[in-house]
Amino acid sequence: MVHREYHKLASLCKGVRYTVRQPVFRPRRMCYSVPKIEELAPLGSVIENAKRAAAYRAVDENLDVFSHKVIGVGSGSTVVYVAERLGQYLKDARFKDYVSKFTCIATGFQSQQLIIDNGLNYGVIEQNPNIDIAFDGADEVDHQLQLIKGGGACLFQEKLVSTSAEKFIVVADSSKRSPKLLGVNWRQGVPIEVAPPAYVKVKNELLSQLNAASVVLRQGGKAKAGPIVTDNNNFILDADFGQIENPKELHDKIKAMVGVVETGLFIDNAAKVYFGNSDGTVEVMVK
Repeated sequence: MVHREYHKLASLCKGVRYTVRQPVFRPRRMCYSVPKIEELAPLGSVIENAKRAAAYRAVDENLDVFSHKVIGVGSGSTVVYVAERLGQYLKDARFKDYVSKFTCIATGFQSQQLIIDNGLNYGVIEQNPNIDIAFDGADEVDHQLQLIKGGGACLFQEKLVSTSAEKFIVVADSSKRSPKLLGVNWRQGVPIEVAPPAYVKVKNELLSQLNAASVVLRQGGKAKAGPIVTDNNNFILDADFGQIENPKELHDKIKAMVGVVETGLFIDNAAKVYFGNSDGTVEVMVK
């Protein structure tokens, strides 16, 4: 019986072609990982390469992805690359679950947009007064890590964020490094944020009491008639004091004037400064 059934099955299958399917090999999808600095394609500008190198290295060496929760993101052209680097960590599957829970605090409208554009969570300092680490740029840095900031008219919020941070890291290109004193490379004067009704009074006092060589109400430029108005609806005075021997003393005297909101002198605030050089190297100054 079995023999008969076997021949019946054989006759049914006669002439049928059998093909052996070869396994299909599909290329494995590569996971995104944070690119190494040395692997990056150069940008179109030597200065931009220097800024990017400083910002990326500062983030890589100081950001604790696993324990930091609240990150301060400053203002200016170099901080663009800080936000970009944070966004790269967010895309990396190894860090995504942690970085996606970061709250990033802005120092102004520009940095708010940088945070949002890089997919990071935007928060306000009123709800996050304790910042784990903050990154920002500088207009000039002296040999003791004292800073002039405020060229972008965000100095009050920049100081609020930096002084609220457990650690404040500065990123800049090497042109912002003074050989010794503030006021050597940065010739535009010390930015001072003032309440609009007080700007004339403060200007006169800077000239008469502190012997400023000049005090200028910063203007909005071609795109805006009249003075620059900060994110906090204040004016900016730029006061030229030449080379500044004692920035802390000068800051204290200016801050004591009625109508002054904040000065662009950042005293004993920065823990480290990362300077990007034109050859792609980065120098670090530590407090």
